[in-house]
Amino acid sequence: MLRLEAAAIETLARTLGASLSEAVERLSRVGGRVVVTGMGKSGHIARKIAATLASTGTPALFVHPAEASHGDLGMITREDAVLALSNSGETNELSDLVAYTRRFGIPLIVITGGVASSLAEASDIALLLPAATEACPLGLAPTTSTTVMLALGDALAIALLERRGFSLDDFQALHPGGWLGRRLLTVADIMHRGDAMPLTRPEVRMSEAILVMTEKHFGCVGVLDAAGKLIGIITDGDLRRHMGGAILAMTVGEVMTRAPQTIRPKALAVEALNLMNSRGIDNRGIGCLFAVEDGRPVGILNIHDCLRAGVS
Repeated sequence: MLRLEAAAIETLARTLGASLSEAVERLSRVGGRVVVTGMGKSGHIARKIAATLASTGTPALFVHPAEASHGDLGMITREDAVLALSNSGETNELSDLVAYTRRFGIPLIVITGGVASSLAEASDIALLLPAATEACPLGLAPTTSTTVMLALGDALAIALLERRGFSLDDFQALHPGGWLGRRLLTVADIMHRGDAMPLTRPEVRMSEAILVMTEKHFGCVGVLDAAGKLIGIITDGDLRRHMGGAILAMTVGEVMTRAPQTIRPKALAVEALNLMNSRGIDNRGIGCLFAVEDGRPVGILNIHDCLRAGVS
């Protein structure tokens, strides 16, 4: 069964030709939404295609063809385009919706296996499915045909994504919830900024630096040069290594660790977590990271910030 469906997709890739490029070009110019429709199993595939389009930067929605005939045609505007799915190309329930697109000049793109079907004839662009045997042993249940439809819908969505220059930041904006949203969080999304950052200068006495560390609750303090660039860090570990009566009289510059590990604010939070887990003395990990731009700290985060945000 899997080989049958895979072979049909391979055939589609070889035979689709210029129609896919034409469909992408037409859909990329749509000022409104892509209205995806289909009946039965094609309708289930149409719902998924609409969801994939919407989540990758192409506004889209599903309209049930039977409901369209009872008022839902009002969901479709002249700024939209319709993507209609029907393996046979003769689905009666699509007739009112198709007539509506022809009446108001709404672009109609179809995915169908019916080369000479009514749907293909009425369309502006027909994406024709290759003739293929259904994986169902009876040759009746839509299986191979719906798999090929789904693959073609994915191809349209990804081609439009690339055409629009849809970025990782755009993707995160549309997927804020769940595992995917957490994986796409950036350091800038969860870092602490401004006065929350523990910062000091190299000439400052350690007695003052320890007060800053205690007040800011990060277990560290960043060290800035005269130009405001991060040149070092003092952590709880540095305090333990210099423990003794003389440490309070020492300067920050004498105790700090130079060239500390930093990260870009636009880096993914999961990258920061991996960095904190893998770096440090004896690879035991580090507790916090400064986010730096042009050498200057713009934020700080610790491992607990990542865990609270659900990054793992």
